[in-house]
Amino acid sequence: MKKYLKTDEWNIIEDNFHPDRLRISESIFSLGNGRFGQRGSFEEPYGSDTYRGSFVAGITFLDRTRVGWWKNGFPHFYTRIPKAADWSRIGLRLIDEELDLATWDVNSFRRCLDMKGGISLRDMEVTSPRGNRLAIHAEHIADMARPNLCLIKYSATSINHDGRISLVPVIDGNVVEDDEHPGEKTWNILRSGATGDCAYLWTQTRREDAQVCYAMTYRFFKNGKETTANPIRIEKERQAGFSIGLDVKPGDRVTLVKYISIVSSLYCERQELVEESLAQARQAKTLGWDALLQEHRQAWQNIWNDADILIEGDPEAQQGIRYNIFQLYQTYRGDDPRLNIGPKGFTGEKYGGNTYWNTELCCVPFFLLSTPKEIAHNLLMYRYRQLPKAIENARKLGFGGGAALFPQVTCNGEECHSEWEITFEEIHRNNIIVYAINQHATLTGTLDYIARYGLEVMIAVSRFWSQRVSFSRPKQKYVILGVTGPNEYENNVDNNWYTNYSCVRCLQMTLSYLEIIARKYPEKYARVRRTTNLDQIGECERWQDIIRRMYLPQDEELGIFIQNDGYMDKELQSADTIPQEERPINQHWSWDRILRSCYIKQSDVLLGLYLYYFNFDTETIRRNFEFYEPMTVHESSLSPHIHSILAARIGKVEKAYELFLHATRLDLDDYNNETDQGLHITSMPGSWLAVVRGFAGMQIYNGTLSFSPVLPQKWNSYSFKVNYQGNTLHIEAGKEIKLSLIAGDRLEIQVYRESYTLEQGTELEIPMER
Repeated sequence: MKKYLKTDEWNIIEDNFHPDRLRISESIFSLGNGRFGQRGSFEEPYGSDTYRGSFVAGITFLDRTRVGWWKNGFPHFYTRIPKAADWSRIGLRLIDEELDLATWDVNSFRRCLDMKGGISLRDMEVTSPRGNRLAIHAEHIADMARPNLCLIKYSATSINHDGRISLVPVIDGNVVEDDEHPGEKTWNILRSGATGDCAYLWTQTRREDAQVCYAMTYRFFKNGKETTANPIRIEKERQAGFSIGLDVKPGDRVTLVKYISIVSSLYCERQELVEESLAQARQAKTLGWDALLQEHRQAWQNIWNDADILIEGDPEAQQGIRYNIFQLYQTYRGDDPRLNIGPKGFTGEKYGGNTYWNTELCCVPFFLLSTPKEIAHNLLMYRYRQLPKAIENARKLGFGGGAALFPQVTCNGEECHSEWEITFEEIHRNNIIVYAINQHATLTGTLDYIARYGLEVMIAVSRFWSQRVSFSRPKQKYVILGVTGPNEYENNVDNNWYTNYSCVRCLQMTLSYLEIIARKYPEKYARVRRTTNLDQIGECERWQDIIRRMYLPQDEELGIFIQNDGYMDKELQSADTIPQEERPINQHWSWDRILRSCYIKQSDVLLGLYLYYFNFDTETIRRNFEFYEPMTVHESSLSPHIHSILAARIGKVEKAYELFLHATRLDLDDYNNETDQGLHITSMPGSWLAVVRGFAGMQIYNGTLSFSPVLPQKWNSYSFKVNYQGNTLHIEAGKEIKLSLIAGDRLEIQVYRESYTLEQGTELEIPMER
């Protein structure tokens, strides 16, 4: 772990300049608003090790797949999110010196990410090689109220400099690709230029013709008084902007407010991009910094009103959980079903910005529970719109009859992954989509989505499993061979318990909803049957047979489910025996050694017990947890929060807290030594779920919302809002449990399995069980 940031409940604070940890800080101080985002790089150029990156939502680049050993079914192209133009750059020049923290002395340094207001602030005092001293103050927002706007206020105060200071705001299209794509040209520059008050850069991706136009204008002040100065236009092929300078004496302060608009062809006709981006930049300048900042802060306040969790007595946990909520909302707005959430969001290029199954596991439940907005619906629609591609993907692998295999990695519905043990074998990803559809019905209390869209997906996925299983004559059971489960530290295994059990649950849910939709929505049911050409008798009978006769490996003596065939033949030992200098093992061990070991990246069995908890008693969960957790190294970002929830449910509250802190501060404290590559955005909702589903014990039994709160020793209390079937509850757990209904008229709930009725305007108090 790397702890160098101050603990503060609403702020991320770096109190000193850490050039050796700059890439980590660039990830942590990332900014975004769902339409665009960027790493937390300095506005001014930096001449040493840095990883600058700006990204625009929905803009992708088609890259030819590069593999040495081609296999049928591999994708020919890999879609990735490319670095966009650097719209935030502001240079600072004296007569013959340019500010660069790699070569200037940094006398003092402090930067702060104000999560409550959504603003990044930086203050520093610097000395140039020639002895000129300046105080710099920068404020930076990605506007949450007006999603095409980025605003920067940049000030320089002379301490001893007597002469000219020039501030140089530009839009820079000289994008440097990452190490995997050195020298590759991603963008064509269609046009660039600067007028009297605005500069713009009109760009287009090669091959795909996606376009983005960036425009900027500015206001310039000296000692708080606006001045026009005499700007010098910067008009180059790949760069546009201005240089604005004034003479200063010690004590003088110059301030530039830079208004940037970022408009893409996803939301604007191509022929109108330049005009629209210029108009939005000018409108921002007219409205002014103060008015825009107020709108932006209000937008963040609305988010916190829905999603915040208040933890009393533990500032470290409070900071961490708010940071995760903050970064998730910076990445995804929820207003466009064409977009999804990349595992790194806008904080890095790893995973190409594509969609993984993390979204359905973590993000969909979070949005369903934390906000009344239809955000989760749009995430499900993203998958539904790609159903034809999922059927095509399955067809490439030899499946027919409308069977669908949703891709492991995708942007447009086509598989982008070209590692055989993932592309062809990590097929459990199909089931999490069906799980998410069921979660939508359960938590909203409506079947409309399933009737209109979800049932088609369920049928297509069930058809995949009907063809993917094999019947073992020796076992007289259905088996699933040659798979990789969520635990990617075992590849090409047979009968992964989680995959087999999830297949059963998928088929059960499909059969159940076929019956329900036929009864409640006969017209929509008839449409689905026509659309899918469903053989109601033949197909459903086979699905029922698979359910009855699926092989689910278990050890009856130990009372546990076996992760997969052959796992119990390994040398079983605790992860505590791994020398600390060899952790994480994926950065120190050979792949062969990892595959032969018993160590688990994330537990498949425990994930199944978390998702389908209503089918397992507490003692079953306890036995499996106590067997598998000691061998789990938690080197997947999806692992700690799942284990934390299960630990809380079986009464291991302090173990749950330890794992919760791991999940919550995974990036802030760099647990896995990889924060420099970007943040783990799609697992961040896990910390919120660990409180709601773990410590608060939220479950649903027989259609009734239930809570069984526990309290970690370090906490005085915790509180949150949760949405369930059109109702909004407020829950506080401390010395006693307080529940109130703040939206909705009446709700039946259970607390510690005792039934209660909540009515709006009244508060229920129940003693906390110890």
